[in-house]
Amino acid sequence: MKLSPIDLDFSALRRFPDVEEENLHAADASDRLILDEAAAALGAVDSGEDVVVIGDRYGALALGAAAAHGLSGIRVHQDSLIGEYALEGNAHRAGLTGRVRSLPLTAELIAGARVVLVQLPRQLAALNEIARLIAAFAAPDVVVYSGGRIKHLSPAMNGILEESFTSVHASLARQKSRLLIASGPREVSPAEPSRAYLDELGLWVCAGGATFAGATLDIGTRCLLELIPEMAPEARLAVDLGSGTGLVAASLAAARPELKIIASDISADAVAATAATAEANGFADRITAQRDIGLSEVASDSVDLVLLNPPFHTGATVHAGLARELFAEAARVLRPGGELWTVYNSHLGYRGALEALVGPTRQRGRNPKFTVNVSTVPQ
Repeated sequence: MKLSPIDLDFSALRRFPDVEEENLHAADASDRLILDEAAAALGAVDSGEDVVVIGDRYGALALGAAAAHGLSGIRVHQDSLIGEYALEGNAHRAGLTGRVRSLPLTAELIAGARVVLVQLPRQLAALNEIARLIAAFAAPDVVVYSGGRIKHLSPAMNGILEESFTSVHASLARQKSRLLIASGPREVSPAEPSRAYLDELGLWVCAGGATFAGATLDIGTRCLLELIPEMAPEARLAVDLGSGTGLVAASLAAARPELKIIASDISADAVAATAATAEANGFADRITAQRDIGLSEVASDSVDLVLLNPPFHTGATVHAGLARELFAEAARVLRPGGELWTVYNSHLGYRGALEALVGPTRQRGRNPKFTVNVSTVPQ
């Protein structure tokens, strides 16, 4: 049974617990365009159980559909834990609690869906994973409304969708946004996670479609790994903060058999990749992969060593506040004398922030692109 439609004030949606500032918004023109293009299809479904939302950043798509069409039971997948918390908070403030439910990116999320709304991911591998899952498990009459800002779209996205659907066409542009609308699912199998053996490290690396750098060794991580022998020689508990594929955690485990390692990331895809990398290398008993915002599940003054390659984007926006929050979290969990090893793009100049938030900081590596610093918590 459908409920009475209500008006949703998109301007009142919040990004919290993500960074919030006047120039950062919880909804944009692409969210509104997706909802407008899909309005007839959303109005025609029998229940919110027929609707799936993927990549909803802060809840605008799921809550917009629930409010405007009186739907309940909409299934939602957000890779970021921040997105899940933001959706929950926005649903509560909008009087839409209980109208949507969060699920992993699996067959259960997609099964029988007739309308799927997607904020297009940047990574083609992530889009391929989503498209193949929809084609494999959604209803035969499913229509996929996937959109984003034009500057982030590429012709290759059409090709990815065409591999899973017989019909793919673009909408008219509006406010620098556009949709790719797909229907007619082909007979395809779900995408498999990628896996590769890295000869230079002697380790396996595993990655899902949305994992940063995929099943490779990115150059920033390489700079950090070269310095593992110098890191906190007496350490017994370490943290890989923002673990991605888990390659840093696995490298630590390989070089330091005495270490237990917590590998933390906000991304469900990254946490799954980290766990798979740990398992593939025989370190599952020493690496604990957990999905967390920062290190909220780690006790203060409990860790000897933290390794970090901090993000400097929130969505498409460069923002230094993200790194500062992670520096502060690292300082909180480190014991006196504990070390934070950070690798970052040299132009970002984080040394002052590290000195202020963690403690005395010295440069331990540098090349034309990346800098590695070690910061020590005062005794």
